[in-house]
Amino acid sequence: MKRLPVQKRTLALLAVLVPLLVLFVYVALRSGPLAPVPVTVATAQRRSLAPGLFGIGTVAARYTYKIGPTAAGRLQRLDVHVGDRVRAGQLLGAMDAVDLEARMRAQDAALNRAAAQQREAAARAEYARVQARRYQQLHAAGAASEETLVTRRQELQIAEAGLQAARQELSRLRAEREALTEQQRELQLVAPVEGLVVARNVDPGTTVVAGQAVVELLDPKSLWLDVRFDQSGAQGLAADLPARITLRSRDKTVLTGRVLRIEPLADDITEEILAKVIFTPPPPALPPIGELAEVTVNLPRLPPGVVIPNAALQRLDGQTGVWRVTDDDLRFTPVKPGPADLEGQVLVREGLAEGDRIVVYSARALTPRSSIRVVERIAGVAP
Repeated sequence: MKRLPVQKRTLALLAVLVPLLVLFVYVALRSGPLAPVPVTVATAQRRSLAPGLFGIGTVAARYTYKIGPTAAGRLQRLDVHVGDRVRAGQLLGAMDAVDLEARMRAQDAALNRAAAQQREAAARAEYARVQARRYQQLHAAGAASEETLVTRRQELQIAEAGLQAARQELSRLRAEREALTEQQRELQLVAPVEGLVVARNVDPGTTVVAGQAVVELLDPKSLWLDVRFDQSGAQGLAADLPARITLRSRDKTVLTGRVLRIEPLADDITEEILAKVIFTPPPPALPPIGELAEVTVNLPRLPPGVVIPNAALQRLDGQTGVWRVTDDDLRFTPVKPGPADLEGQVLVREGLAEGDRIVVYSARALTPRSSIRVVERIAGVAP
């Protein structure tokens, strides 16, 4: 019997290698880099969308008041502490008057002296006026010379000038007295409005300069939120739209609010629009200034259009688009997205039609040459 050209050792080696090669190809096609990529797909639908905006805001006060002296001095007393509520006109503290009262007494004495000088000048002027009138009559009767009449008239002019100077001096001293009275009034630190004390910057006995804030107040009714919204989805954001506010310290309590205004200046670095949102009504418990809050604004409902899941949008070669599935073909299709709602749906203005199937989630990044396998859910990727 003729022997086979292949030896038994070679046959045994092939018997081992061939199954391994088949197993390798199988693994490569099923779970390796050549395996189809598991994806979840969705169908573009035509329906109306109620877009919403989500932003992060900071609690701030619209009106704050920094109260301090108008002249340098020493703080004599301060009667309020942080957290106190004060009413309009309430005396909060006072500055040390130092020598102000002595200066006011000296000013009063100067006023009395000036008033006496004015009375003396008035008497002199009245006497000169009588003399001038008398010598006018005597001159008319030929009993007084022209030179004497001129002298009396000159004395009258000098007396009237002295009276005018005395009046001016009295007015000057009165103005200085009023200035001292105003300065005395400015020594008192008075609350301009009803508010809450949020800062006590200086303690009694400390010397402060003019304009330095001794105590700071804010109006609790003027609280608002400085909110930032992404520019790309802020179409339709306008004043008077209702808002829902969730403070970080009260995550289970939703407060109501309203967009007060859109700031004319946006943040060009973060590409965000800034807006002011007020509480309607004000919260019963005042939140801390600077606390973060989550703000949701519901925009007006849009006319029906093509809507897809927001997660389907991808960026490829600088273009925004989706992976569209046609039979077994996978193709990247650029689209023009519009507003999105808070449920993860986005309006597509151009690029898709109703009924188009698109990839929502994929286990790996897709390429035009990728093969896909549609699944219901991708563990760790799809929600």
